[in-house]
Amino acid sequence: MTSPFCTCQNTACRCHPANHDQGCDLCIQKELRKGEIPSCFFNLVIWPGETVEDCTLAAFARRVLEQT
Repeated sequence: MTSPFCTCQNTACRCHPANHDQGCDLCIQKELRKGEIPSCFFNLVIWPGETVEDCTLAAFARRVLEQT
């Protein structure tokens, strides 16, 4: 199963919607357990081609604030 809105490029991840039939649920659950958010959320606040090393909520908030 794939998710029609998934922007994640990491199809090698076992939680990617292309690798099971549970949509984005597995990815979101995994990231929340780690205190992080799915890396696809960062696609809204990073430059094309830029990679994200820190997927914490604080890092995402910093990125959002930088754009306002």
